[in-house]
Amino acid sequence: MALVLKDITKVVRGETQIKPTSLTLETGHFNVLLGETGAGKTSLIKMMAGLDPIASGTVEMDGVDVTGLSTQKRRISLVHQFFVNYPHMTVYENIASPLRVAGMAKSEIEDRVQQAAVILQIAPMLKRRPHELSGGQQQRCALARAIAKESQAVFLDEPLANLDYKLREELREMLPELFSGRNAVVVYATSEPEEALLLGGNTALMMDGSVAQFGPTAKIYRAPATLTAAQVFSNPPINHAPIRKTGTQLTMGTITWNATDHAANLQDGDYTVAIRPNHILPTASEPSKVALSGKISVTELSGSESSAHFDLDGRSWVSLSHGTHPYRIGEKHTFYMDADACLFFAPDGSRVA
Repeated sequence: MALVLKDITKVVRGETQIKPTSLTLETGHFNVLLGETGAGKTSLIKMMAGLDPIASGTVEMDGVDVTGLSTQKRRISLVHQFFVNYPHMTVYENIASPLRVAGMAKSEIEDRVQQAAVILQIAPMLKRRPHELSGGQQQRCALARAIAKESQAVFLDEPLANLDYKLREELREMLPELFSGRNAVVVYATSEPEEALLLGGNTALMMDGSVAQFGPTAKIYRAPATLTAAQVFSNPPINHAPIRKTGTQLTMGTITWNATDHAANLQDGDYTVAIRPNHILPTASEPSKVALSGKISVTELSGSESSAHFDLDGRSWVSLSHGTHPYRIGEKHTFYMDADACLFFAPDGSRVA
C-alpha cells in the first residue's frame, strides 16, 4: 500500500498555497510532515484526505486515482490536534460510529471497539461521554476510532499539540506501536523536530507550501540538502552566518579558525556556515574549542537544559547545553563551537560540506 502524490497544487483566490508536490508515502513506518505553523502541513493533509480541492495533479491510493473521490470513499481516518468527538455519544459509540456507517456486523464492531479501547487504555471509560474525560483521554478516544476503522491511510495532524508534557511523552511513545503491522499509510504532521526524530520513518520538511527535502528522518537531519532544510529541521533555530575560506583558514566576521574535516576540501570562496545550537557550549571541550564571545540577550531553562541567545557580530546566535548555567542578561559570555559540526552551503543554498 502506498499513497502517491503527483505534482499536486492548491490555489486559493489565485494564490498558490501548495506548490507542485510529489511524494510517495508508504506503510511500515511513520511519514512525518515537519514545518512551522503556516508551512502547509494541514493543507497537504486535507488535500490527501479529500477535504480540500486539488488545483492540479493527482492522488493515488494503492495504485488507484482517488483525486475525485469524496473523503467518505477514500477509507481514511483523520485525527486533529483538537479533541474531535461527538459530545452526545458515549466513548463506545464514538469509536463505533464509522464502523456502523460502513455497515459492519454488530459482532465485528464489538470486537474492534473493545480491542482499540484496550490498546489505548480507555476500556473502563467506554460508557462515559467525552465531557467526562480528560484531554488526554479524549485524544485517546479519537485515536481509538482511527485504529478501529482500519483505514488505508491515517492522518494525524499535530494530535498531541494540546496535551500537557507528560501526556505528550506517553502517547508519543505509544504511537509507533499503535499503528505497527496495520498496513496503513500513517502521515503525522508536527512542528517539533524532536518529535520527528523520535517517530523516525521518513520526513518531508515543509516551508512556504513546498517540500524542501524528503527521506529517512535521521539521514536528512544529519545531512540536510539545503540551508532551508537545515532551518526547518532545527529547534532552537540553527545558527548561520556568511563565511569565507582562504587557503586553510575560515573567517566568520571577526572570528578565524583553521579548516578541518570536510571544510578542508572546500574551494576558496564565500559560503554560509550553519551550526545547531547544541554544538555551541558554554565551556570548552576537545571538539568544542572555537571561541565565540557575545552579549547575552535572552536565557531560558527547560528541564535539564539551558539556552542562551547572544549577539555575535550583529547576529543573534543560540547556545543549547545540558545542565543549568548562570547566564546574566547584558553580560558578555564566551561560548565554544565544535567546528567539525559545521555545515556549509553555497550561495544558492545547496549544501557543499
